[in-house]
Parts: sequence; C-alpha cells; structure tokens
Amino acid sequence: MTIGGNKAVSLRPNLNWTERGLFTATQAEAAETSNPQQGRFLTAEASRSSRALPSSLRITTWTLLQSPHPLVKWMDAYMKFVLDLLTNPRHSTWIVPGLLVAEVVLGALIIWKIPYTEIDWTTYMQQVRLFIAGERNYTLIKGDTGPLVYPAIHLYTYSALYYLTDNGTNIALAQGIFLVLYLVTLAFVLACYRKVNAPPWLLAPLVLSKRLHSIFLLRLFNDAWATLGLWVAIYSFQRRKWMFGAVAWCLGLGVKMTLLLAAPAVGAILLQGVGRKHGVLSGMLLPQLQLASAFPFLIEGRSREYLSRAFDFGRQFLFKWTVNWRFLGEDVFMSRNLSFALLGAHVGILLFFLQTRWVRPSSSGIIDFVGNYTRSRNVRVEKQVSESITCIFVMDAMLGSMAIGLLCARSLHYQFYAYIAWATPYLLWRSGLGPIWVFANWAMQETAWLTYPSTNLSSGVVVLQLFLATASLWWGSGKGDIPSSSEIEATPKEHVA
Repeated sequence: MTIGGNKAVSLRPNLNWTERGLFTATQAEAAETSNPQQGRFLTAEASRSSRALPSSLRITTWTLLQSPHPLVKWMDAYMKFVLDLLTNPRHSTWIVPGLLVAEVVLGALIIWKIPYTEIDWTTYMQQVRLFIAGERNYTLIKGDTGPLVYPAIHLYTYSALYYLTDNGTNIALAQGIFLVLYLVTLAFVLACYRKVNAPPWLLAPLVLSKRLHSIFLLRLFNDAWATLGLWVAIYSFQRRKWMFGAVAWCLGLGVKMTLLLAAPAVGAILLQGVGRKHGVLSGMLLPQLQLASAFPFLIEGRSREYLSRAFDFGRQFLFKWTVNWRFLGEDVFMSRNLSFALLGAHVGILLFFLQTRWVRPSSSGIIDFVGNYTRSRNVRVEKQVSESITCIFVMDAMLGSMAIGLLCARSLHYQFYAYIAWATPYLLWRSGLGPIWVFANWAMQETAWLTYPSTNLSSGVVVLQLFLATASLWWGSGKGDIPSSSEIEATPKEHVA
C-alpha cells in the first residue's frame, strides 16, 4: 500500500505515536502542508486515536505537547551548558585555577605513594661536589653515569639544590621543589594557551600525562628547568616583553642546549617584533649572557674543554636508550648517513616553514627577509609588522621550531618528552580537525612514550606523531590568521596608530 508515493510501513512510527495519544491534530495539519495525501491520512488517524482516549488523558497529552516536559527542558539546558563549558574560552578563567589545585593534590600523592627512581640525580650531585671543591676543567667533572655535558647554568641550578637538600641527600625535599617547579611551569603553559583562546577541552591533555609527571616528580631531570625557560619565553613574547623573553630562553638554553632548537623562531620573532636595530642588539646580547655564565670555566685557557662538553654537537648516543629511531635497527642508527640525512631534513623543513610561514609578516620569502633586515626599513612598516607578531604566531613559531628539531633529532631519550607533552595538543589543534583528532593522536603519543624499553612499534609512533604535529601546524597556520607582508603593505597609513 502506498500513500502519496510513500509506503504505509513508513507511517507506522507515527501511528505508534497516535495510538498513545501523542500525535495531535496540529502536527497532522503540519504534515498535510508538506504532503497533502500523507497529511490527510495522519489527520484521520489523529482524530481516531484522540477520540479513543479518555477526555482527561487527551487534555494531559495536549498540555504535554504544547509545553515540553521539564525534564526535556533540563536536559536541553544541561547539554548547552556542557557544550559551552568545553568550547568557550571564558570558562578557562576558573577552570585553570581548578586544574592547578588538582595538580597540587595529584603531585603530592605521586610523591607520597610512588617510589622515587634514581637515574641522574646522584650523578648531578657528584658533579656539583667536584665543582664546589674547586674543579673548573669541564672534562674532569664527572659522575657515576658519565661526564658533565650540560652548560654552566645547569651546574649552578643543581648546586643550589645541593645546598637546599642537605648535600643532595634529602630526596623528598628535592621532589617537593620539583613539584613547585612543575606547577609554576604548568601555570605558564596554561597562560600561553589562554593567550591564543584555546577551548577549555584542549587544557585536559596538559594535566593527564603520566610520563610528564614522572619526569618532573620521580626523576628530577634537568629538562624540567629548561622547559620552564621555554614557556616563560613564549609567554613573555606573547605579552610583547621581547627582551625578557629572550633572556628567559637564554637561561633555559644555559641549562640544556636542547632549547637551541628554538633559535630560528626566537630570531624570527625578535627581528619582526622589535625591528632590525633592537633585534640585532638582542641577538648580540644572548651569546654574551652565555659566555658570562660560563666565565669561571673559560679562564685559565679552559674554554675549549667547556665548549666541547657543554655544547657537544658530535655526541654519540647509545642505541639501547633511543626512543625514536629504534625501528631502523642498530646499524642504521649508528651510521653517519643517518646523521647527515637528519641534518639535511632539519635544515630543509626549517627553511620551508620560514619561507612559507614565519617570515611572512614582514617578507614574501627568505631572500626578501634577508634583504629587508640588512637595510633600514620604514618605521611605520616596522610597527605594522610588529603588530602582526601575535600570540598565535609566537606559539606557532616557538613550538613549531622545537617540534621540527625533535622530529629530526639524532636520538631522543625519555626526558625529552618534557618539551613535547605540552606542545603537542596545541600543534594538533592548529589543524582545525577537532577534539577527536587531538585526543586520538595525543593518546597514541603518550602510549608510545610510556613504553619501556622502546620497541620498533613505539619508536615508529613517536616519529609519526612528531610528523603529524608538525604537519598539523603547517596546515593550520596557513588559514590566514597571521597577516602577510602584502596585506600589511596594503594597509592605508591612516589606519596605523
């Protein structure tokens, strides 16, 4: 049987409603408007079913249909509230303090319940004792797990911890200090995310990493201090405190040279943010700060020993500790061909991002950028360029530069996750592919970094996730939220304050 070309079976759900007295004549009339034959059939069914009901039930049914049930209203309001809570950045005002309070409790529980794991702390303390005893030859400062291979600020930082923790013996106090360090760093991370109007749901992965808590609270790695320098630099650049941000990055670099991976971004931000003159002056100041911090080790002809250890670019890594390239096999991992290939890839990807993304506020490309900043520029244009160095641009450049460097790194160890864990959610979010994309990839990344020892599969996932994060950034940062140089030059003079 067909009615207006529609099979009768398609009307049965509606008939079920009419048999319960929940299909009204008004609804049937609405259906008649869109399909006259079907509507007339439903009108007749509604009339028949309503007559079959007691009058009191017909009145109640009509009232329910005219005014939605309070439960339905409550559910609708609740769903709207949850959606707004997860997507509206204004809720971060109270969500962020709540997350920090929760992290205080969680961090205390971790320190209380989970045993401390000795890896490098004892070696750090042994190296500090040699330094305090007067040793200034970097090649002679050693510990159980090897020689001192970090810049001088690392040594000063752990010297302070040495005195604060009863010559390095009070591990519980050291963990408490690192809990404070974790909370301060997390506060800067959350502040940076708020600066780019990240939705509240994106803040969840920032506090859920088991590996990150382990790095800070159970291992006491120096990467924790370098990570603080990175995020203080990002936040300072977002607030247009250019020199403060540069110094914060330089201090972090003085703890561990991993932050050297962000150098291309720092250069692009400073030159375009403060202009050629002040950008060059900042660039000259930062190396001087590094040299000043290393002064005790540079005198008496010890500079070569210091530089060869603190900034050792030819350092060989052991295959058994690698987290990223294990799937290539030990022979390939140890080969010089892989080193050259990764170096070439690193340079190539950086040049690609500089050409297509990071010099665009001031120039059409790298060659144009070099030309613009080797000669004087119009003050009005420099001001317009500076205004285009937004909070999003800063996050894109700094985290992107770090991700590219880590993607092409010769070897990653577990503590390097300190630089990745808080960056990945943002980089994935920039793709615009939504929460499922972000959480699925974040979960795979976290699982891979929790796998110990690393396997062929886990190491492949580590590399894949760094690639996807980098690709997500490139894709999302090309959607026009950063003004290009051509747009800036087209801006009328009267529009410039």
